[in-house]
Amino acid sequence: MPDPGEVRRHIATRLSRFPATHIPLDDRRAAAVTIALASEDGELGVWVTRRAATLRAHAGQFALPGGRLDPGEDAPRAALRELREELGVSAPEHDVLGRLDDYATRSGYVITPIVVWIGEAPQLAPNPAEVAGVDLVPLTDLDVAPRFVRIAESDRPVIQLPMLDTLVHAPTAAVLHQFREVVLHDRHTRVADLEQPVFAWR
Repeated sequence: MPDPGEVRRHIATRLSRFPATHIPLDDRRAAAVTIALASEDGELGVWVTRRAATLRAHAGQFALPGGRLDPGEDAPRAALRELREELGVSAPEHDVLGRLDDYATRSGYVITPIVVWIGEAPQLAPNPAEVAGVDLVPLTDLDVAPRFVRIAESDRPVIQLPMLDTLVHAPTAAVLHQFREVVLHDRHTRVADLEQPVFAWR
């Protein structure tokens, strides 16, 4: 693996050049997700979770650590808090490298993705009330071409990412696809028009 400090600076530079888009809340709720960059055995990756089956919304779906903003919070603080609450990982605010575009979900949220540098992966302590499983997906596995399918319920294409021996859908797929485009390839690709599958609308 290249020098971690240099990799961190490279990622931060690409994020700093990306003009992230903000979406008005209107009647939706603000949320944040964490794209946490951690390394194991010299390989850098991102933690992807599977939501607990007991959760009221989106049970069993693939996700990034995250949730709604508490009163008075901004997106970076919420992302760091959710990372701590879901996986037991604490990171200081100066390890926030940047953000990607807001993504509006069908279930009534505007999600802000926050990119956070973790470095060497610590021991995780997943919260079983929220997390059924967690994988550190190497960046090489994230660097995949997405699939796009059409559904009768929308004129927007549904994005699917082939990873983790399955297909990951939006919003997680949209966020990770934009991360791939911006951070790995320095392409300023937008994802607001990418659709979620119908099962994720509720």
